[in-house]
Amino acid sequence: WPWFLLAALVSPVMVGLRMDFSMLLEPLGFVKVLEWVLAIFTFTTCGGFHGETALLVSCKGVVNKTVTAAFAYPFRLNTVVFSAPDPKGCGGTWTDVYLMGNFSSSAQLFVTLAALVFLYCITALVVYIGYNHVYQQNNKFPLTDLAITVLTAFLWLVSTVVWAKALADIKVSTGASIIPGIESCKAPGTTCHFLSVTSMGVLNVSVVFGLLNMILWAGNVWLVYKDTNLHNQWNRISESP
Repeated sequence: WPWFLLAALVSPVMVGLRMDFSMLLEPLGFVKVLEWVLAIFTFTTCGGFHGETALLVSCKGVVNKTVTAAFAYPFRLNTVVFSAPDPKGCGGTWTDVYLMGNFSSSAQLFVTLAALVFLYCITALVVYIGYNHVYQQNNKFPLTDLAITVLTAFLWLVSTVVWAKALADIKVSTGASIIPGIESCKAPGTTCHFLSVTSMGVLNVSVVFGLLNMILWAGNVWLVYKDTNLHNQWNRISESP
């Protein structure tokens, strides 16, 4: 009986299915594929980042020891600690040193939006390819698509700006400017030099992808708008004497 129940639920949906892959060559379908691909790139470039920042420390009994602090998405830097230069902690002068800042809200907003857009694009493509006749006949679908497209373009603008600002702060919080704020480096006989930090070029690319998403979704507003009765009504008004 479970299979019978599943068939009963799915069959009304499948009855109206008319596969038409030519929609992918139309602007509406082609742009949706581009949005889907960009969402994947945006998600992976930001959500998959791992890096570390390193210092060169000399203190009691230790000469030029490299200490590192590894960080990654979602960039809760205030939970990331530098490893101690030696088991004795430089003769007791070295205490746990944490990075500054929690940028998880900005990063998670950016990545979550990319994930939701990825899922929505799949849903929209299923409708465009399999149920385009229903999409064209029932104006509620184009209007809903238009509202989501406008909202998504706005959210890409907000999340990209917020993430770009957070990325700039992350670079400061993991760069050479952290040295003056480390109390352990101010202990007598202790010196600290900034060594390196993982390149964040891929995160810069994620910001570029965010801007491209915003532009693409904003441009897509017109394509979706043309399929609504709002566009048709405007044409009738403009053509009337």
